[in-house]
Amino acid sequence: MAVNADLTLAEKFEMDGFVSTGPLLSAAEVDTYREIYDRFLSGEIESGDKRSDLGSHVPRREGVEENITQIMWPSALHKPVLDMPLHARALEIAKALIGDDAVFDFDMLIHKGPHTHVPTPWHQDAAYWIDLPDKRAASIWVALDDAVLDNGCMWYVQGSHKHPLRTHYPTSDGKNIQCDCSEDEPGATAVPLPAGEGVAHSGTTLHSSRGNTTDSVRRAYILNFRPAEMLRLERERGYDVGLTENVRLVRNSGANEQTGGGQQ
Repeated sequence: MAVNADLTLAEKFEMDGFVSTGPLLSAAEVDTYREIYDRFLSGEIESGDKRSDLGSHVPRREGVEENITQIMWPSALHKPVLDMPLHARALEIAKALIGDDAVFDFDMLIHKGPHTHVPTPWHQDAAYWIDLPDKRAASIWVALDDAVLDNGCMWYVQGSHKHPLRTHYPTSDGKNIQCDCSEDEPGATAVPLPAGEGVAHSGTTLHSSRGNTTDSVRRAYILNFRPAEMLRLERERGYDVGLTENVRLVRNSGANEQTGGGQQ
Protein backbone atom coordinates (compact mmCIF):
# COMPACT_ATOMS: atom_id res chain seq x y z
CA MET A 1 0.00 0.00 0.00
CA ALA A 2 1.74 3.15 -1.19
CA VAL A 3 0.97 5.99 1.24
CA ASN A 4 2.76 9.10 2.42
CA ALA A 5 4.52 8.20 5.65
CA ASP A 6 3.79 11.70 6.97
CA LEU A 7 0.03 11.16 6.87
CA THR A 8 -1.77 10.30 10.10
CA LEU A 9 -3.71 7.07 10.47
CA ALA A 10 -6.93 9.06 10.10
CA GLU A 11 -5.71 10.70 6.89
CA LYS A 12 -4.70 7.36 5.40
CA PHE A 13 -8.04 5.89 6.45
CA GLU A 14 -9.92 8.77 4.81
CA MET A 15 -7.81 8.52 1.64
CA ASP A 16 -7.87 4.74 1.08
CA GLY A 17 -10.81 3.47 3.15
CA PHE A 18 -8.47 1.22 5.15
CA VAL A 19 -5.25 1.53 7.14
CA SER A 20 -2.92 -0.78 9.02
CA THR A 21 -3.01 -0.11 12.76
CA GLY A 22 0.33 -1.60 13.73
CA PRO A 23 0.67 -3.88 16.78
CA LEU A 24 -2.38 -4.24 19.04
CA LEU A 25 -1.40 -7.36 21.01
CA SER A 26 1.86 -8.73 22.38
CA ALA A 27 2.91 -12.30 21.61
CA ALA A 28 1.76 -13.40 25.07
CA GLU A 29 -1.59 -11.67 24.62
CA VAL A 30 -2.04 -13.30 21.23
CA ASP A 31 -1.57 -16.68 22.89
CA THR A 32 -4.28 -15.85 25.45
CA TYR A 33 -6.74 -14.82 22.76
CA ARG A 34 -5.95 -17.95 20.72
CA GLU A 35 -6.76 -20.14 23.73
CA ILE A 36 -10.18 -18.52 24.14
CA TYR A 37 -10.74 -18.57 20.37
CA ASP A 38 -10.06 -22.30 20.21
CA ARG A 39 -12.53 -22.89 23.04
CA PHE A 40 -15.15 -21.27 20.82
CA LEU A 41 -14.15 -23.45 17.87
CA SER A 42 -14.19 -26.66 19.91
CA GLY A 43 -17.62 -25.83 21.34
CA GLU A 44 -16.35 -25.57 24.91
CA ILE A 45 -17.73 -22.03 24.81
CA GLU A 46 -21.19 -22.50 23.33
CA SER A 47 -22.01 -20.30 20.32
CA GLY A 48 -25.51 -21.50 19.43
CA ASP A 49 -27.00 -19.67 16.47
CA LYS A 50 -24.18 -17.11 16.56
CA ARG A 51 -22.00 -19.65 14.72
CA SER A 52 -22.38 -20.05 10.98
CA ASP A 53 -20.49 -20.68 7.74
CA LEU A 54 -19.61 -17.69 5.55
CA GLY A 55 -18.62 -20.18 2.86
CA SER A 56 -21.73 -22.35 3.01
CA HIS A 57 -22.42 -21.82 -0.69
CA VAL A 58 -19.44 -24.09 -1.52
CA PRO A 59 -19.63 -27.86 -0.82
CA ARG A 60 -17.54 -28.83 2.19
CA ARG A 61 -14.82 -31.41 2.03
CA GLU A 62 -15.26 -34.47 4.23
CA GLY A 63 -14.38 -33.68 7.83
CA VAL A 64 -14.76 -29.90 7.43
CA GLU A 65 -17.43 -28.46 9.76
CA GLU A 66 -17.45 -25.02 8.12
CA ASN A 67 -15.59 -23.61 5.15
CA ILE A 68 -15.31 -20.24 6.91
CA THR A 69 -16.38 -20.22 10.54
CA GLN A 70 -18.02 -17.01 11.73
CA ILE A 71 -19.00 -16.55 15.38
CA MET A 72 -20.88 -13.34 16.10
CA TRP A 73 -20.73 -11.53 19.43
CA PRO A 74 -17.94 -13.41 21.26
CA SER A 75 -18.03 -10.62 23.85
CA ALA A 76 -21.67 -11.46 24.64
CA LEU A 77 -21.04 -15.21 24.67
CA HIS A 78 -17.93 -14.94 26.86
CA LYS A 79 -18.04 -11.62 28.74
CA PRO A 80 -14.48 -11.77 30.18
CA VAL A 81 -13.09 -10.73 26.78
CA LEU A 82 -14.57 -7.26 27.34
CA ASP A 83 -12.09 -6.72 30.18
CA MET A 84 -9.12 -7.93 28.14
CA PRO A 85 -6.91 -5.39 26.33
CA LEU A 86 -8.10 -5.65 22.73
CA HIS A 87 -11.46 -3.90 23.06
CA ALA A 88 -9.95 -0.86 24.77
CA ARG A 89 -7.01 -0.60 22.35
CA ALA A 90 -9.25 -1.00 19.31
CA LEU A 91 -11.59 1.69 20.65
CA GLU A 92 -8.70 4.14 20.86
CA ILE A 93 -7.86 3.42 17.22
CA ALA A 94 -11.51 3.86 16.23
CA LYS A 95 -11.68 7.22 18.01
CA ALA A 96 -8.60 8.37 16.13
CA LEU A 97 -10.14 7.28 12.81
CA ILE A 98 -13.80 8.35 13.05
CA GLY A 99 -14.00 10.67 16.07
CA ASP A 100 -14.11 10.79 19.84
CA ASP A 101 -17.79 9.78 19.83
CA ALA A 102 -16.88 6.27 18.59
CA VAL A 103 -18.21 3.42 20.73
CA PHE A 104 -18.14 -0.36 20.47
CA ASP A 105 -20.98 -1.81 18.39
CA PHE A 106 -20.27 -5.55 17.93
CA ASP A 107 -17.52 -8.11 17.41
CA MET A 108 -16.97 -11.43 15.65
CA LEU A 109 -14.51 -14.24 15.07
CA ILE A 110 -13.71 -15.47 11.56
CA HIS A 111 -11.68 -18.66 11.18
CA LYS A 112 -10.27 -20.33 8.08
CA GLY A 113 -9.06 -23.85 8.73
CA PRO A 114 -6.18 -25.52 6.83
CA HIS A 115 -6.92 -26.37 3.19
CA THR A 116 -10.50 -25.09 3.33
CA HIS A 117 -9.78 -23.14 0.12
CA VAL A 118 -12.99 -21.02 0.15
CA PRO A 119 -12.65 -17.23 -0.36
CA THR A 120 -14.77 -14.81 1.61
CA PRO A 121 -17.18 -13.24 -0.93
CA TRP A 122 -16.48 -9.63 -1.87
CA HIS A 123 -18.77 -7.25 -0.01
CA GLN A 124 -19.15 -3.95 1.83
CA ASP A 125 -20.13 -4.22 5.49
CA ALA A 126 -22.65 -1.39 5.24
CA ALA A 127 -24.76 -3.53 2.88
CA TYR A 128 -25.63 -5.72 5.89
CA TRP A 129 -26.54 -2.73 8.08
CA ILE A 130 -29.70 -0.62 8.28
CA ASP A 131 -29.58 2.89 6.82
CA LEU A 132 -28.22 5.45 9.28
CA PRO A 133 -27.75 9.20 8.74
CA ASP A 134 -24.14 9.21 10.01
CA LYS A 135 -22.14 6.73 7.92
CA ARG A 136 -18.96 6.79 10.01
CA ALA A 137 -17.82 3.33 11.04
CA ALA A 138 -14.58 1.46 11.62
CA SER A 139 -14.06 -2.30 11.56
CA ILE A 140 -10.75 -3.38 13.07
CA TRP A 141 -9.57 -6.77 11.79
CA VAL A 142 -6.95 -8.29 14.10
CA ALA A 143 -4.74 -11.18 13.03
CA LEU A 144 -4.25 -13.88 15.68
CA ASP A 145 -2.06 -15.84 13.25
CA ASP A 146 0.27 -14.48 10.60
CA ALA A 147 -2.12 -13.53 7.78
CA VAL A 148 -0.62 -14.00 4.32
CA LEU A 149 -1.95 -14.28 0.79
CA ASP A 150 -2.27 -18.06 0.87
CA ASN A 151 -4.17 -18.34 4.15
CA GLY A 152 -6.54 -15.42 3.71
CA CYS A 153 -5.13 -12.00 4.54
CA MET A 154 -7.48 -9.11 3.83
CA TRP A 155 -7.88 -7.50 0.41
CA TYR A 156 -9.31 -3.99 0.00
CA VAL A 157 -10.12 -1.74 -2.95
CA GLN A 158 -8.50 1.64 -2.37
CA GLY A 159 -10.97 4.52 -2.59
CA SER A 160 -14.05 2.32 -2.93
CA HIS A 161 -15.52 3.91 0.22
CA LYS A 162 -15.94 7.18 -1.68
CA HIS A 163 -18.40 5.71 -4.20
CA PRO A 164 -22.01 4.53 -3.85
CA LEU A 165 -22.57 1.09 -2.41
CA ARG A 166 -22.60 -1.68 -4.97
CA THR A 167 -25.63 -3.84 -5.45
CA HIS A 168 -25.38 -6.87 -3.15
CA TYR A 169 -27.21 -10.13 -3.65
CA PRO A 170 -27.45 -13.50 -1.88
CA THR A 171 -24.84 -16.21 -2.34
CA SER A 172 -26.09 -19.30 -4.16
CA ASP A 173 -27.41 -20.89 -0.95
CA GLY A 174 -29.05 -17.65 0.19
CA LYS A 175 -27.25 -17.58 3.54
CA ASN A 176 -24.74 -14.78 2.92
CA ILE A 177 -24.43 -11.79 0.61
CA GLN A 178 -21.88 -10.64 -1.94
CA CYS A 179 -21.24 -8.10 -4.68
CA ASP A 180 -19.37 -8.09 -7.97
CA CYS A 181 -15.67 -7.37 -7.48
CA SER A 182 -12.32 -9.15 -7.84
CA GLU A 183 -8.61 -8.86 -7.13
CA ASP A 184 -8.27 -7.42 -10.66
CA GLU A 185 -10.25 -4.34 -9.62
CA PRO A 186 -8.18 -1.13 -9.92
CA GLY A 187 -6.84 -0.33 -6.47
CA ALA A 188 -7.24 -3.88 -5.10
CA THR A 189 -4.62 -4.26 -2.37
CA ALA A 190 -3.60 -7.19 -0.21
CA VAL A 191 -2.71 -6.43 3.42
CA PRO A 192 -0.61 -9.24 4.96
CA LEU A 193 -0.21 -8.93 8.75
CA PRO A 194 1.86 -10.58 11.46
CA ALA A 195 -0.06 -11.99 14.41
CA GLY A 196 -1.07 -9.27 16.85
CA GLU A 197 -1.41 -6.51 14.26
CA GLY A 198 -4.59 -5.09 12.77
CA VAL A 199 -6.08 -3.30 9.80
CA ALA A 200 -9.09 -0.97 9.97
CA HIS A 201 -11.62 -0.38 7.20
CA SER A 202 -14.72 1.72 6.77
CA GLY A 203 -18.21 0.32 6.40
CA THR A 204 -18.26 1.09 2.69
CA THR A 205 -14.82 -0.25 1.71
CA LEU A 206 -14.91 -3.24 -0.65
CA HIS A 207 -13.07 -6.21 0.84
CA SER A 208 -12.55 -9.94 0.66
CA SER A 209 -9.95 -12.60 1.48
CA ARG A 210 -8.72 -15.70 -0.28
CA GLY A 211 -9.33 -19.23 0.92
CA ASN A 212 -6.77 -20.92 3.14
CA THR A 213 -4.60 -23.23 1.04
CA THR A 214 -1.93 -23.74 3.73
CA ASP A 215 -1.33 -26.30 6.48
CA SER A 216 -2.01 -23.73 9.22
CA VAL A 217 -5.08 -21.97 10.63
CA ARG A 218 -6.01 -18.33 10.08
CA ARG A 219 -7.80 -16.84 13.07
CA ALA A 220 -9.06 -13.26 13.07
CA TYR A 221 -10.89 -11.18 15.68
CA ILE A 222 -12.95 -8.29 14.28
CA LEU A 223 -14.31 -5.38 16.33
CA ASN A 224 -16.72 -2.78 14.96
CA PHE A 225 -17.27 0.79 16.10
CA ARG A 226 -19.63 3.64 15.19
CA PRO A 227 -20.74 6.98 16.70
CA ALA A 228 -22.60 6.69 20.01
CA GLU A 229 -25.71 8.42 18.66
CA MET A 230 -25.85 6.01 15.70
CA LEU A 231 -25.51 3.04 18.05
CA ARG A 232 -28.48 4.39 20.03
CA LEU A 233 -30.48 4.89 16.83
CA GLU A 234 -29.51 1.45 15.51
CA ARG A 235 -30.73 -0.30 18.66
CA GLU A 236 -33.83 1.93 18.86
CA ARG A 237 -34.76 0.70 15.39
CA GLY A 238 -34.42 -2.90 16.54
CA TYR A 239 -31.13 -3.80 14.82
CA ASP A 240 -28.40 -5.36 16.98
CA VAL A 241 -26.16 -6.92 14.30
CA GLY A 242 -27.08 -10.53 14.91
CA LEU A 243 -27.30 -10.56 18.69
CA THR A 244 -30.96 -11.62 18.75
CA GLU A 245 -31.30 -12.92 15.18
CA ASN A 246 -28.18 -13.95 13.28
CA VAL A 247 -29.48 -13.67 9.72
CA ARG A 248 -27.40 -12.05 6.97
CA LEU A 249 -29.46 -10.00 4.56
CA VAL A 250 -29.10 -6.89 2.40
CA ARG A 251 -30.61 -4.25 4.71
CA ASN A 252 -29.11 -1.05 3.36
CA SER A 253 -31.27 0.51 0.65
CA GLY A 254 -28.15 1.77 -1.12
CA ALA A 255 -27.05 -1.83 -1.75
CA ASN A 256 -30.44 -3.18 -2.76
CA GLU A 257 -30.93 -3.49 -6.51
CA GLN A 258 -34.70 -3.24 -6.16
CA THR A 259 -34.38 0.19 -4.53
CA GLY A 260 -31.71 1.57 -6.81
CA GLY A 261 -28.49 0.41 -5.21
CA GLY A 262 -25.47 1.97 -6.88
CA GLN A 263 -22.82 0.32 -9.01
CA GLN A 264 -19.30 1.71 -9.23
